[in-house]
Amino acid sequence: MDARGSRRLVAPAGPPGGIVSTREPARVLALWCPDWPAVAAAAAADLPATEPVAVMSANRVLACSATARAAGVRRGLRRREAQGRCPELCVLQSDPSRDARLFEPVVEAVDATAPGVEVLRPGLVVLAARGVVRWFGSEEAAGERLVDEVAALGVECQVGVADELSTAVLAARHGTLVPPGKGAEFLAPLPISELSVEPSLAAPEREELVDLLRRLGLRTIGAFAALPAGDVASRFGTDAVAAHRTARGHPERPPSGRELPPDLTVEQRCDPPLDRVDAAAFAGRALAELLHVRLAAAGVACTRLLVAARTGNGEELARTWRCAEPLTPDGTADRVRWQLDGWLTGRSRDRPAVDLDTGIELLRLDPVEVVSAGALQPGLWGGVGDEDERARRALVRVQGLLGGEAVLMGVLSGGRGPAERITLVPVGDEQVPASDPEAPWPGRLPPPAPAMVLTAPPSISLLDDAGDAVTVTERGLLNEAPAHLRWGSRGWPVVGWAGPWPVDEYWWDPAAARTVARLQVLLDGSRALLVIHTSDGWKVEGVYD
Repeated sequence: MDARGSRRLVAPAGPPGGIVSTREPARVLALWCPDWPAVAAAAAADLPATEPVAVMSANRVLACSATARAAGVRRGLRRREAQGRCPELCVLQSDPSRDARLFEPVVEAVDATAPGVEVLRPGLVVLAARGVVRWFGSEEAAGERLVDEVAALGVECQVGVADELSTAVLAARHGTLVPPGKGAEFLAPLPISELSVEPSLAAPEREELVDLLRRLGLRTIGAFAALPAGDVASRFGTDAVAAHRTARGHPERPPSGRELPPDLTVEQRCDPPLDRVDAAAFAGRALAELLHVRLAAAGVACTRLLVAARTGNGEELARTWRCAEPLTPDGTADRVRWQLDGWLTGRSRDRPAVDLDTGIELLRLDPVEVVSAGALQPGLWGGVGDEDERARRALVRVQGLLGGEAVLMGVLSGGRGPAERITLVPVGDEQVPASDPEAPWPGRLPPPAPAMVLTAPPSISLLDDAGDAVTVTERGLLNEAPAHLRWGSRGWPVVGWAGPWPVDEYWWDPAAARTVARLQVLLDGSRALLVIHTSDGWKVEGVYD
């Protein structure tokens, strides 16, 4: 179902016969606003709906409008390639706070029609279908009413209903009602890439899993579901097991069998009341840190969070956020900031923003659903959460300050020496090596690779027992066994060595031709070096641990 054309829901025919069970299935209704980051960015910039828009993050397309997609723009493209495909493309930067603030009127409209909304991310909400279906009479009628309410705000959306949350989200992306018990049949013909299309329901490594499954020849979700569960669990990680359960239509997150530990709710009275977004965000971060201290003390982690507030005129506000993985302190603080920003500045016309004369006088965080703290592993530096994502954000921030070419990362390339096997590319650019690492490279240094590669190799002297210089003959052999290595004013006895590995490079080009030989040397004291012999003599190219 969508608001762009026909409002008729596509409902595959269910099995014939009457009711076989008196127990009503716990169905889930998902409402999805396509390309929401691009829609919100265009609205904030006062751009018309027909303008091709792309939202960029780390120099790559995060989301794009339908007009841009028709011109060939796709998620993941670099900015230069996207603008090459669509020269009139309007490029805007990603802003999660803006997306959440502008999505609040949509959530308000859905919540006014069907209470109990849970926000997965800006642009996607879910709710239990039972209550809204009983009120409107059928799933089709409930979906059409929600689409009408959102369309009244000038926003397009699609609705899907299924037994499980992930299936309902995928059904919403296809505008489909999945009959009870038919989730696996609905998912079976879909491409395997659909398992990673919604990041709010998957672990960060889901895209790598999908890429691996595709390379293994599994093209559809049904092919993945046909694998034995034991084989998936033994070959892949925890997220693969969750994806496999989704593909089979099995329950994804069973209700917790334990009671919520007491005294986990945290609240803060705001005096004076909060009437600015920055002040509310500061208070929300402090409250998020306090919440996670209590969660850690109880040995649990939060997967569903209720953000509640009371205004100075007595109005009660509340919103539930659901997460695929346990929330980290930063993740909690982000959601609190987004929600407060939406309440203070982004509410609908029927329910205006919080009165800035009264503001928010009470802020409360309530963990609605918790899991064992083992699901949240501590980070390398004492924190918790996705350290790779935090590092990426920091690098992108530095890149914005110093320029695109100022922050580089290494990509494994082809070559014979260790320095040649590293290609430095700017953060956010496509990680393309300068040469194929899988191609045969005669004369390539065998493993292990040195732990440190020197960008400016210092000159050394390699001597035999008689104190004479050790060189490499025209046949690529050492003229004498090395016995001493001298580096500047210091020297060490050589207790072992391997090689040499001679390489005659670019012999067809007299200007670039060179002959080198590498040697692994073990010094007294368990220090190991990689040294290279050129026309200028011996130099240290790398150091082993």
